[in-house]
Amino acid sequence: MRISLVVSEAATGLRRNLTMTVAAVLVISIALALLGTANLIRQQINEMQKFWLGKVEVSLFLCRDIDSDRATCPDGAVTDAQRAQIQQDLQELPQVSEVFYESKQDAFERFQEQFANSEIADNITADDLQESFRAKLVDPENDYNEVASAFEGRPGVENVVDMRSFFDTVFNVLNGFQVGALGVAFVALIATVLLIVVVIRVAAFSRRRETSIMRLVGASNLYIQLPFLLEGAFAGLVGGLLACVALVVGKYLLIDRLFRESFAFNEASWIDWGHVVTTCGIVMSIGLLVSIVVSYLTLLKYLRV
Repeated sequence: MRISLVVSEAATGLRRNLTMTVAAVLVISIALALLGTANLIRQQINEMQKFWLGKVEVSLFLCRDIDSDRATCPDGAVTDAQRAQIQQDLQELPQVSEVFYESKQDAFERFQEQFANSEIADNITADDLQESFRAKLVDPENDYNEVASAFEGRPGVENVVDMRSFFDTVFNVLNGFQVGALGVAFVALIATVLLIVVVIRVAAFSRRRETSIMRLVGASNLYIQLPFLLEGAFAGLVGGLLACVALVVGKYLLIDRLFRESFAFNEASWIDWGHVVTTCGIVMSIGLLVSIVVSYLTLLKYLRV
């Protein structure tokens, strides 16, 4: 088999159908870029979940005098004995790794810092705020129910709050973006498949005389099909490279330059270049595989060899 002749035939086919080849490359690159974006969003969500769920705490807010009208605090403010027992029981739980106590004064000082520029800070006193225990869990995803059930309704405890409810809402929104990106990428991949079919079909029709001659002189099926497969592979490869360029630019401009500077999150919660490299490998492999497979199946129908 003369490889140089096969490559020459593929190059000739690309030049003959340059407009359609460029269109196929662009559509493939858009589809793969969307697919890669969806994968990076998934990885970003996973990184943020691992980081923030590790910081999730269960907060036990204790009763105040003004809470006596609530069903959870019928006896009024928590007593010293109740507070000490709650702290001891929290520390003895195997699901709890650390326990932090925040007094009313501590809560008041933190409140003043958070709302320093708001008029609401002038109308709040330390007695209006609740003292609390914050428990850091060994396994935040699975230990909350056991810890909460041990203290909900207990004398001196007004409320048990889990920070997961807030993060679940945020992650659900991010998951929605991921599903949307995957949906758009799927539609773009369908358009890619259809365009590759058209490109290969037109190429096969325009070179039907050459194909007939090659068949008459005894060329093998693979030898006849290979130039068309190379054309499809070329479109998939270039489209994958363009998609990777888009992902690299997006990572640099959005993650490194915009989000990291705008949101003061820990570095561990952001995807790194290793994620981008892995995603580029995936999208380029998909681009090549889809292009070659679709080209081959199209040739079986439109190129009788």
